[in-house]
Amino acid sequence: MGTVIERMVVTRAGRLHRHSALQVAVTAAKNCLEHAGREADDLDLLINAGLYRDRNLGEPALAAMIQEDVGAHPENPHPDAHGTFSFDVANGTCGVLTALQIVDGFLRSGTIEHALVVASDADPGHNLSEGFPFTAAGGAVLCRWIDGEPGLGHVSWVNTPDGGESFRATVGQVDTGNVLRITESDMLDERYADAAVAALTECLRRESLRLSDVDSIVAAPARSGFRLALAERLGIAESRITVGDDESMHTAALVAGLDRGRHHRMPAGTRTLVVAAGAGVTAGAALYTEPPVTSSNGSASNGVRGHG
Repeated sequence: MGTVIERMVVTRAGRLHRHSALQVAVTAAKNCLEHAGREADDLDLLINAGLYRDRNLGEPALAAMIQEDVGAHPENPHPDAHGTFSFDVANGTCGVLTALQIVDGFLRSGTIEHALVVASDADPGHNLSEGFPFTAAGGAVLCRWIDGEPGLGHVSWVNTPDGGESFRATVGQVDTGNVLRITESDMLDERYADAAVAALTECLRRESLRLSDVDSIVAAPARSGFRLALAERLGIAESRITVGDDESMHTAALVAGLDRGRHHRMPAGTRTLVVAAGAGVTAGAALYTEPPVTSSNGSASNGVRGHG
């Protein structure tokens, strides 16, 4: 049995919402549910993995606001009644993979049936950041549980602390407001690639597979330097690594990479190695095996399925 991706959506902020990570996340969540044919109240769990948000907001959890705006049981919980549990996780570019690991734990325990992971970032607003480098964009991933072997495998993590030398984001008081500052080193891509290879190697070891046994590799961030450094270390062509089409996307980059890698129809059993690296330096990797097509009556066949 395994956690499978039912639907994915990537959105980019329009002019009106370029400073609102909340609105971008809500749009992605609503689109994802609509394309999957699900109602917001079908959600048992909603995890927000976004990081840079409106007005540098720290509390309350953005997940709770997203839950309310999409209409997933926004009322106060009632005893013995179905509801939606929501919370934030903060792990930068690795946030979506972290959230998927948490979702897998909930689904594996049988306590939930459907979970939504959302991630979005936006410039916090006028005079609230200095040189904000990331695209205002978001992504959403709807997950469920199916019987059988396919789905998300164990997530292998590697940490190589560098004291924030590669990448650092801080919020500090300036005059009457908090200002976000982001700095990165010239060695960021190299250090991310080193950690990603270590996580990827451990993942393959746990799965008793070789790199040649994997059909595709999806990586985040989408930085060209990171992609090149990762390919060089793995001894493979850069074209074998799929990343999102926007180098400046941050927490939603892994969703964008997965979505871009699934525009074509994929046979059941296709093995995708998912790897993400981020500040810390932290990297995680997991094997995702494409499940069979599930018909409307819940039975499975060995066909192919598409993602939108």
